[in-house]
Amino acid sequence: MNKPIVPSRKTAFAKPDVMPGALSADVAAALLAAVGDVALILSADGMILDIAVSNTELANRGFADWVGSAWIDTVTAESRPKVVEMLDAIKTETTPRWRQVNHMAAGGDVPVRYLVMALGDSGRLIAIGRDMGSAAAMQQRLLQTQQALERDYIRLRQAETRYRLLFEMATEPVLIVDAETRRIREANPAAHRLLDASDGALIGNPVQMIVGTDQRDDLVAHLGAVEAADDIAPVTLNLADRRGEARISARFFRQARVPLLIVRIEPAERTLGEHQFDATLGNVVERMPDSFVLADRDLTVLTANAAFLDLTEMPSIDRVVGARLGNWLGRPGVDLELIVAQMREHGSVRNVATIMRGGAGAQEEIEVSGVVAPMSGSDCYGFTIRTVGRRLRSSPVDVGDMPRSVGQLTELVGRMSLKEIVRESTDMIERLCIEAALVYTSDNRASAAEVLGVSRQSLYSKLHRHGLGNLVPGEN
Repeated sequence: MNKPIVPSRKTAFAKPDVMPGALSADVAAALLAAVGDVALILSADGMILDIAVSNTELANRGFADWVGSAWIDTVTAESRPKVVEMLDAIKTETTPRWRQVNHMAAGGDVPVRYLVMALGDSGRLIAIGRDMGSAAAMQQRLLQTQQALERDYIRLRQAETRYRLLFEMATEPVLIVDAETRRIREANPAAHRLLDASDGALIGNPVQMIVGTDQRDDLVAHLGAVEAADDIAPVTLNLADRRGEARISARFFRQARVPLLIVRIEPAERTLGEHQFDATLGNVVERMPDSFVLADRDLTVLTANAAFLDLTEMPSIDRVVGARLGNWLGRPGVDLELIVAQMREHGSVRNVATIMRGGAGAQEEIEVSGVVAPMSGSDCYGFTIRTVGRRLRSSPVDVGDMPRSVGQLTELVGRMSLKEIVRESTDMIERLCIEAALVYTSDNRASAAEVLGVSRQSLYSKLHRHGLGNLVPGEN
């Protein structure tokens, strides 16, 4: 029976005087040159006596021209102490270790890991180096891939949140049904109210239970027809427990390779409870502290709440209904058109900074969120408006502070010039990249500098400028 392989410490040849045997000078030189991408023959004080470069890219960047130079003069300022430590370690340490330094070369710094060993009793040293540029590039690509995945995940979560809100807030009863088992997988609150079921009680039940016993086969047949064709007309059936007639329509779709049906239920007559719910909702909107306004596709006001009248400084709702929303919302000819264009493209906007102009000349800084909704064969726009002027005055925003997101950058439009916004965006990207590099390298600033492709002094300067941490002299 074979014993499992257990990881152990590093070992050298057991019989170095026998294996690999005596090597000629030519063979030894060729072997040492082939071990790494670059090999330096050094004097005891660190002068480069000879060099072998097996990596073509390093040779093209001037590595082969270092003969006669001091090794310490070929590296960046932050790597000079490491060179001194490696040369001193030959006298004290028995087992050499790899250290990474950055070389100054044409086209930018080149990271190289070195192992320094003594060449017998001759007083000469050899430094075997391995190019880490490809590893740094791979780390950069990995970081970019991780950031792309995170952005995709955020967009997916946002889309899921919008779907969930729309599904939960819809006044029309909707069911999501498994096309294979005919069982209800999801049901919105409107469906639970219509069928007089407690929250979640419909989940997992056969969909035919929503209609009367004598018409369940008709519902199953209708759903089967919907799976075969897209233009199946709705069917009118009696709901279970004598809840009246309803028009039932369905549409077949697939999600994650699972066949599903979305079933819509339109009651023939609305129940008293639903009328009471709509009345309560209207009362809540009217009493909301935030402004609400509904406009048609031409941006003509259809209705608004009391808070909107306060912002517009209008005496009554009659003076607002039928007027253009642009009379009060946004800067003339700029903001409202941009907001509506975004709503038409994406279906909604959120927390757009603009202004509200009152009829008496007052002006308030506001945030606008909006959504597009169907209405009588056309579209209408619903806007919620929140006053932020008082909040900004109580906690002033320093336009010199660096924004943390693209959304905050867009909020600077109208407050700062394009040149200043571009400078702020550059600072934001630089800070986010530095933070990501520090997280990726577990706050190792030397490694973070290598990942970012900058020197440690440059990274320390940027950390100090962005307030990302205190400098620690001599930190690796």
